[in-house]
Amino acid sequence: MLKVVSVETLRSIEASAEKNGITIDTLFERVAEVVAGRVRQWIMDVPEPRVTVLVGSGNNGADGLLVATLLAQDPSVQVGVYLVKPRAADDPYLQKVQAANLFVADAENDQQHRVLRNMVASANLIVDGIFGIGAHLPIEGDLVKVFRNIQQALNESIPLPQEGLLIDPSSPSEPLPDFSKPIIIALDCPSGVNADTGEVDKLALKADETITFIAAKTGLLLPPASNYVGQLLIATLGITEEVAPELKQANVQLADKRLVRSILPDRSESGHKGTFGKVAVVAGSINYTGAAGLASMAAYRAGAGLVTVAAPMPVISGLASQLLEPTWILLPHDMGVLSEAAAETLLKEVGTYDALLIGPGIGQEDVTRDMLLKLLEHTEQTAQRRDSRRIGFIRQDTPTEAEKAAETVKLPPLILDADALNLLAKIENWWEKLPENTIITPHPGEMARLSGLETDAVQSQRLTLAQEKAAAWKVIVVLKGAHTIIAAPDGQTTILPFKTSALATAGTGDVLAGTIAAFVGQGIKPYHAAIIGAYLHGCAGEMAEVLAGSPHNVIAGDVLDMLGDAFGELLNN
Repeated sequence: MLKVVSVETLRSIEASAEKNGITIDTLFERVAEVVAGRVRQWIMDVPEPRVTVLVGSGNNGADGLLVATLLAQDPSVQVGVYLVKPRAADDPYLQKVQAANLFVADAENDQQHRVLRNMVASANLIVDGIFGIGAHLPIEGDLVKVFRNIQQALNESIPLPQEGLLIDPSSPSEPLPDFSKPIIIALDCPSGVNADTGEVDKLALKADETITFIAAKTGLLLPPASNYVGQLLIATLGITEEVAPELKQANVQLADKRLVRSILPDRSESGHKGTFGKVAVVAGSINYTGAAGLASMAAYRAGAGLVTVAAPMPVISGLASQLLEPTWILLPHDMGVLSEAAAETLLKEVGTYDALLIGPGIGQEDVTRDMLLKLLEHTEQTAQRRDSRRIGFIRQDTPTEAEKAAETVKLPPLILDADALNLLAKIENWWEKLPENTIITPHPGEMARLSGLETDAVQSQRLTLAQEKAAAWKVIVVLKGAHTIIAAPDGQTTILPFKTSALATAGTGDVLAGTIAAFVGQGIKPYHAAIIGAYLHGCAGEMAEVLAGSPHNVIAGDVLDMLGDAFGELLNN
């Protein structure tokens, strides 16, 4: 299980590893082997590749020195080392570099930084070993000139000739290396990025790939740092929970295939549509008919046995001839938007369903808000009546026939998305009206309205805000965006590995909501259902981007169409 930790926790993990016989020198060696191996993969088809290693004064610099030493074992690789900060003459890692007769330059003797600019501009690949996770921002002093010269050299770099590069047509999902500028591989964390907060210095180096060690660092998964990380790889270096109990105690994890497979139940070959759950989707209005179609078909593509769309007549009449699989519930409406009377119909119809998704495309009219409020108040009042008759409470009266009838209708587990969230934000103390472990799926703007903050404030504290609000509201928060965050009321948190602007288009949220609802309907715990659904959705988004050729022209239907391929990627690789 891949964990996400703070820098302070990482230091504790390293200390525990040391106590268990894994010394810092051992970790340096393991880092160097991993990084050197990855560099070789990048440059394997480049004739006489040139690699520049930028070295700082700390442990990250030691990693860089060892990487340079290992790369130099191949005489075809031209390796140069640039010391951004001085290192002691008796530094054993510097001595290894010198023993290998590598070219070494340093900032102290390169006062005009001409050598630095040449080494950066002429490189095919740069290893960033300046700061790592130990950066203190802002970048100050002599380092300002160093970083400015690095940035200048990157803009003046010599493009690598493209002939001779191997292109593997059997791996269309792998992005082809772009050597128009030097590839930058960051060790642990791009230099100029705060590994805890995600803050970024204006001079920070933007990596094409970051190889982080032992566990992911929190800041690498938060904006704006996530825009500087490039592809994130995690090298655990053999540090397990047995070696470092701090890893086991960490309550934030990064989703990967192994995690999702472990919580995805087997699909019985002898099952029937009832086995795999009935999902009701309350969606759509006169102006947003497509949302109901996207959400309902996503639920089917994610394995639901039966999906029913509950919507106004204009939505049903617009979709029924196109979608053959869903069944339909006609809801009362007012000029094409759900009216308060729709709540009564839903209470009569949805009691036999296993999941209830409300929100995609329902609009934000007052009559629709009244419908949602009536539904939630029914749930709240039913819970209160049940609580009042628990053992230890004395009631003088008995339930009325109306109360008995109401209590026979229990809403299925709820997933609230899109306009349902915007309507909630208009209801005072809305969270008190939700059943515990309801799933809400806000994008940053919706989260801002729910929490009374500005969107920028949401983005600047994505992780802590999702965790705090999940606990306070007693719901499962799926905070969408680059590296979607899923937080449970008990503090468990999962961060998704995906970040693609292909998903930044209307309707993809409807696909996500329907996908999650399908897994809730299949009886999976809501928190796990959110993880599985969000993982498949993110994977489908990346696949749609590859198929379309760029993120610019992906539409929600493309993501829906790729859900099957995402399942295949999860289960068969």
